[in-house]
Amino acid sequence: MNILFRVDASHEMGTGHVMRCLTIANELKARNAEIQFICRDLPGNLASYIREQGYPVFLLPLPSDRTDSSWLRVDFQTDAMETAQILMESSPVDCLIIDHYGIDQRWERIVGEHVTTMAVIDDLADRPHLCSILLDQNSSHGGDCYHHLAPANCSIFAGTSYAILRPEFRSMKKQLAERDGRMNRILVFFGGTDPTNETAKALQILSKARFSKLSIDVVVGEMNKNKALIEAICNRMPNAAYHCQIDYMAKLMRRADLFIGAGGSSTWERCYLGLPSLSVVTADNQREITRLAHDHGATICIGASAEVTTKEIEDGIDTLLANPSLVKEMSERALQLMGEDRLNEFIDRIIGGDNGGH
Repeated sequence: MNILFRVDASHEMGTGHVMRCLTIANELKARNAEIQFICRDLPGNLASYIREQGYPVFLLPLPSDRTDSSWLRVDFQTDAMETAQILMESSPVDCLIIDHYGIDQRWERIVGEHVTTMAVIDDLADRPHLCSILLDQNSSHGGDCYHHLAPANCSIFAGTSYAILRPEFRSMKKQLAERDGRMNRILVFFGGTDPTNETAKALQILSKARFSKLSIDVVVGEMNKNKALIEAICNRMPNAAYHCQIDYMAKLMRRADLFIGAGGSSTWERCYLGLPSLSVVTADNQREITRLAHDHGATICIGASAEVTTKEIEDGIDTLLANPSLVKEMSERALQLMGEDRLNEFIDRIIGGDNGGH
């Protein structure tokens, strides 16, 4: 089975879309599918990383007009025609999986004739699609909201039961011990790129002497422009460990007592492992997920990155340090937010199984 992904990463949009597509790609590869990626050559793209994972990458050209601020960075017709050309050269294409906020039914109409099946991964529910399979792991949407955004015969997989979690998280959950609310270890991660350097803001607080008894794990992505600075700060902190572009995030989440970082797709990872968190919204597309987790009591949303001060981060840490019962309750609520793991139903549908969406 020949499957292609259309997905991008950049310094501005981050790495989350590519990382979750790689999770899906690995599941499909385990079922003997041939996998290839189509990505635009944007600053901060993950083409090299994708290739290191064993997948060929077709790179769409870097746009000459750098003023286009849309998600695609080019007009949708140009992107669709460039993608269609690759699909024709890769024919037959059994399935094209799209994970991109800049793509809707206009793009899909142009490209659709070159693939047998089109699948969309979305978490905004803000635009119509012409696809036969759709996955949205945001539990607030549900399948009903897509009835006017997707074709009537589209198989819809909606809710946190379909969270795109790497196998390491499923394995780690089996080793999960009940959290007692005491805080000894903090995990800091603001996404793969962290363009506004929220990591340094958090470390400014955690480097204070009164937090020296806490163990601090700091994770950055390879495309983080400030990674050298972050590493230098960590090296000056005897209680801090620096981790770059790792494949053991689940291990760090399991042993952490508190997560400080961005909203977004990692929200579901930490909820799956019952990890309480202080969340900072670093991009508009994180607002709904973060609000949902905050309203459920699984995280405390401090605010948007442009407005959050170091004092607000410090106050959040102090509040949780002084209230182990609150931390324990947040852990329990995080676990409750996640449903039964049903991602395989989506994989089955891509491959051609009989399971429909919900």
